[in-house]
Amino acid sequence: MSENYCIAIVDDDEAIREALSDLLMVSGFSCIAYDGAATFLADYVARGFSCLVTDVRMPGMSGIDLLAHLRDANAFLPVVVLTSVLDDATRTRALALGAHAWLTKPVADDRLLAAIGSAIEAGSVQ
Repeated sequence: MSENYCIAIVDDDEAIREALSDLLMVSGFSCIAYDGAATFLADYVARGFSCLVTDVRMPGMSGIDLLAHLRDANAFLPVVVLTSVLDDATRTRALALGAHAWLTKPVADDRLLAAIGSAIEAGSVQ
């Protein structure tokens, strides 16, 4: 499933970005990591991403704000939220804004990869 799929990673934590990048590359995906939502959005139009994995709590634009921006722009990009936020209201908001999945850190590699695969599959139907 991973051939030719490019995953965007948006997380302000460098260690998380590196770990996710390593996991995705070992799993056969290509990926580009961004340290924040604004950096991702500046590059988004020029790239053909298959899925976005984003954190919620980040300086500047949060992951929830990023989801709202993508929805307002009619961007059909499957999103997996990977966060340490345990707040049900934030989770509900993310899913209402179109997030395909909400996963909490730490997450098992196979669970994250399954969520990304499911998100890509769902996104290809749109």
